[in-house]
Amino acid sequence: MTTVKERFEAAKSIYEGIGVDVDKALETLAETKISMHCWQGDDVKGFLNPDGELSGGILSTGNYPGAAHTAEELRQDADKAFSLIPGKHKFNLHAIYLDTDEAVDLNEIEPKHFEKWVAWAKERGLGLDFNPTFFSHPMYQDNYTLAHPDKKVRDFWIEHGKRSRKIAEYFGQALGQPAYNNFWVPDSSKDNPIDRLAPRKRLMTAYDEIFTEEISEDYVIDTMESKVFGIGGEAYTVGSHEFYMGYGLTRNKTILMDAGHYHPTEVISNKISSLALFSDKLMLHVSRPVRWDSDHVIIMDDELQEIMKEIVRGGLLARTAIGLDFFDATINRVAAWVVGVRNAQKALLKALLEPTEALKQLELAFDFTSRLVLTEEYKDLPFGAIWDYFCDSQGVPVGLAWFDEVKKYEAEVLSKRS
Repeated sequence: MTTVKERFEAAKSIYEGIGVDVDKALETLAETKISMHCWQGDDVKGFLNPDGELSGGILSTGNYPGAAHTAEELRQDADKAFSLIPGKHKFNLHAIYLDTDEAVDLNEIEPKHFEKWVAWAKERGLGLDFNPTFFSHPMYQDNYTLAHPDKKVRDFWIEHGKRSRKIAEYFGQALGQPAYNNFWVPDSSKDNPIDRLAPRKRLMTAYDEIFTEEISEDYVIDTMESKVFGIGGEAYTVGSHEFYMGYGLTRNKTILMDAGHYHPTEVISNKISSLALFSDKLMLHVSRPVRWDSDHVIIMDDELQEIMKEIVRGGLLARTAIGLDFFDATINRVAAWVVGVRNAQKALLKALLEPTEALKQLELAFDFTSRLVLTEEYKDLPFGAIWDYFCDSQGVPVGLAWFDEVKKYEAEVLSKRS
């Protein structure tokens, strides 16, 4: 029976035969951080009001046992997931995931309410990203937050946005790497509005106030996320793609593209190259929109692989932040994290193992026959042996061995939660 190392050496020889530097590919993969989202671990409830109902186009379905109910439980589950994922990564927090005994609202949060998260991340060599939470709150009124016609409502959310930036700055300073701080608001209308312009003017003005303070991108990179529509906001979304594209490019903010936030016939893999021409950075939320923005756990499907190919083929990896966004309460939540991050890494590895420059030369020569034949044949190359070696060299389980760990964790920890 061949060993992981022996299978790797045989596969490496094949890839090197077509001009691929396997060692460089593995080095790049090891250096690439995936931002693992906290909200898969507890079904997007958070700890500000854990018994509250989701709102704002947010819905997690299922009742699989073992969801985290406290910040400590969530960190415990994340620790287990990270122990089964190769490399060092980031953990992406929403504002509602504060960890404090103090009664505090979203317009009052401060860095001190996240000190336990920073201590945890620092001890493990992780980075932290952040998201203001513009949903699941009494001040989310009439389907509006920053674009609400009532100044009192807008001011509440503006203050929340400002404070979120300071928390993200704290993350970046404490952990020595920038925190991506993502703004997404659910402001929308269920039926056709008369005035589409005024809410967008209010949203623009609110954002301008939130971003009044200059914060170094050494610590915080503000990102802006658009959406086509949401549950209860099917007819009109204030923060449309055009709005955020214009706002981000004119205000020097990084645009975030979520794989589930476009029409069903659209894919973000086809948009990355265009955005890269006009923005020096971009961020992705990689999800799986089975029925539009259904946020399923990502699998090794065509679009995931095309996203990673596009990043690698364009030389955009250093400019692209990769985050995940899915929440499925019908399955083991730790397993969902591990499947998602490992699949993102696998897809990236496959892209890194492609002889891209040789294929580009065929394309420039209009040799489309060779391009087609070779790209199809390369799909059968033994990338799995390279992946197994990467996992082994990073000290995490190879193959299905990681799932045995999850099942043991479920029996010993998750099954005992109420």
